[in-house]
Amino acid sequence: MPEHILGDKEFEDIPSIRSKALRINLNENIYGTFAEIGAGQETVRNFFRAGGASGTIAKTMSAYDKDFSDAIYGVEEDGRYVTESRLKKMLSHEMELIEERIIREKHPNKLFFAYANTVATIDFAKKYKGHGWVGIRYQVDPTEDYNEITLHVRFHENDAILQQITLGILGVNLIYGAYYKYDTPRKLLRYLYDHIDKDKIEIDTINFSGPKFEQVDNRLMSLQLIKNGMTDAVMFGPDGNNILPARILYKKNILALRGSFRPVTKVNIDMYEKSYEMFLKENKVEKDRTEVIFEITLSNLRAEGEIDEEDFMDRAKLLCSLGHNVMISNFQEYYKLVEYFSRYTKMRLGLAMGVNNLVDIFDEKYYRHLSGGILEAFGKLFFKDLKVYLYPMRDPETGEYTNSENLKVHPRMKELYKFFKYNGKVVDITDFNPDILNIFSREVLTQIETGEEGWEELLPPGVSEIIKEKCLFSCRVEQAKQQAKLNN
Repeated sequence: MPEHILGDKEFEDIPSIRSKALRINLNENIYGTFAEIGAGQETVRNFFRAGGASGTIAKTMSAYDKDFSDAIYGVEEDGRYVTESRLKKMLSHEMELIEERIIREKHPNKLFFAYANTVATIDFAKKYKGHGWVGIRYQVDPTEDYNEITLHVRFHENDAILQQITLGILGVNLIYGAYYKYDTPRKLLRYLYDHIDKDKIEIDTINFSGPKFEQVDNRLMSLQLIKNGMTDAVMFGPDGNNILPARILYKKNILALRGSFRPVTKVNIDMYEKSYEMFLKENKVEKDRTEVIFEITLSNLRAEGEIDEEDFMDRAKLLCSLGHNVMISNFQEYYKLVEYFSRYTKMRLGLAMGVNNLVDIFDEKYYRHLSGGILEAFGKLFFKDLKVYLYPMRDPETGEYTNSENLKVHPRMKELYKFFKYNGKVVDITDFNPDILNIFSREVLTQIETGEEGWEELLPPGVSEIIKEKCLFSCRVEQAKQQAKLNN
């Protein structure tokens, strides 16, 4: 039979789940444990069914009873079981048992692994769809330390059995990718969805660690989750590490600031500080239960049609250096952002924005895809316990301020705007710094790029030093490239 005939198209031949499991099973060195809690033992079942599992599986277990689970893995401080902490304890415990019970001297080439998941599937009333933590700790070289991949998933299917099956497929994809795609983490990430429709399960957090992933920046991997359509939003903290959105947002008051932050300026920080002061004065808003989120939409990361990842990293590092939580989202419209926050909290929400952003919210063209148009969008946006904190704009020619009292929306939207204004959904930030209203990020960026003096004074303390350090590093890299060309 010929390999190719006229008319064939190039395509990627994705191995079946059975083929992936069988390849793992037939490798005489891959050997480890499966520990699965909350959705049966769906991952290991694929390996048993593939055949040849006796040389791969040291043990499989499900400490389903909470008392048994606590006795084996320890008690969690928060009393919860579907957590990253529980997953880490499972991986550590199972790996310790393998090392203790399998003598390395007798098996010098064994590549040990521990796979674990702890999940909660959809509830009986089908109101809570479920979520879970999945991970693998493993070796690809018996002389090296362990690598680790952990991820958090949210289920979208409406049937527990279907969720279990999907989880089992995801588990096989993870184990297979960990061993055979570790050198290309971005491909590994995409291959997690082999034989899984993206509307069945969402991956909203992933972290790589270990010797094989020393060069992996987990923030960039988070960006890949959004680019690949695996989730709509990811978050990371001031330390630069990925964090689970639910952990930050759950039952919290949330104040969000959307911007390009290219770069972050004194105006951005003034807007944040003044809106934060106002937000904390609202009823039922407590400081220790309030989170501030600096959000960048995916559209703000695009340059010439493609996402500029280096630019993304620069902006993220700047915001993190100021001690803020950063969120990257795929929500072009504000109502989608509010809907996302509402997944995790019923408490008060605040949006801090400039005049132009509020005018855009009242532009009908953004809502033509909705059957209910702008009214449907506003129903989703404003029926929540939400308030917009509006930062003013000053006309550089006349010196006139534009705020919620005199901003102009489309005539058809005028009465709708008045309704929200008079009901207290839009309030002005009045205690602003008038001396900085002439600062615009795009102009500062132009000054930096052209080498114009004075731009440092337009940024928060410490930011200019980071930018200069970045520019110096970039210059050195470019000089090194040019020198290499000359040497060749």
